[in-house]
Amino acid sequence: MTAPAPRLIPLLVVLASASVLGLAPILVRLTETGPAAAGFWRFLFAMPLLFLLVARPGGEGVGRPSKWMLLAGLFFALDLSFWHYGIVMTSVANATVLCNLTPVVVTLIGWLFFKEKPARLFLLALGFAMAGAWAMAAGKAGGQGTNPPLGDALSLLVSVWYALYFLMVKFARTTAGALKVTFWATLAGLPLMGGVALLLGEDMVPATAAGWAACIGMGLMHVAGQGGVAWALGRLPASITAVTILIQPIVAGLLGWLIFGEILSPVQALGGALVMAAIVLAQWSNARPPAHTKTGAAPEGTAPA
Repeated sequence: MTAPAPRLIPLLVVLASASVLGLAPILVRLTETGPAAAGFWRFLFAMPLLFLLVARPGGEGVGRPSKWMLLAGLFFALDLSFWHYGIVMTSVANATVLCNLTPVVVTLIGWLFFKEKPARLFLLALGFAMAGAWAMAAGKAGGQGTNPPLGDALSLLVSVWYALYFLMVKFARTTAGALKVTFWATLAGLPLMGGVALLLGEDMVPATAAGWAACIGMGLMHVAGQGGVAWALGRLPASITAVTILIQPIVAGLLGWLIFGEILSPVQALGGALVMAAIVLAQWSNARPPAHTKTGAAPEGTAPA
């Protein structure tokens, strides 16, 4: 049995990392660029620090990417593109909570494509998730985002892209460490994010020093948040990490209220609670049989931040 003390530091790291990742939707809105362009700057400013961490003495080294790392970069770029547009179009709380359906999607993919039948508790979680997602969309107050229905739909699709990212990272982690996988996935996603931004005619360059500060902050957040979660996942069960990281949408929702004045309606708050409950139930059902933990153990965290 593991003593409580060795788990304390990893738990604190997960809480801190998830809180840092909760800044993502706020920083996206403050970058003064287009949504995809914000992801481009996030990747670009993260690269120097990721390189130093991977290439440091005693580190794993940069090496060469596997196809799984490159595919992880593709799906991560799709994830951020959809999520950043969702953040602009819907409320911060909706975009963050709905994209956290990823654990449910990962388990569902394992059931449909890898014949890993989930526990009955997962089916209950799926029902909660669908009911909660509907309530989040139906109960939204006015004035939250530029196109709330489309923003909610994009945020839901993020959970699919991030689930596929999880699977690619899972395969990549069989031959490489978390930092190396994160480095190559970020590098592979960098030109994709820039290409999407240019194709959609987005504003690429922040207009003020505050916008540049937000872009740099996103890069630091990317390394600290994703890196901290990846480090803790090597020392904690994935189910504990996945449940603990649910502080991210709570932080994002609080920041959305404080900075942008976004207030949850009662129906929307109930929907968010149902989605959160669904994620917890999905993780519990996924953690029970050993066969199910393969698909659900996401090396890079639970939310796309």
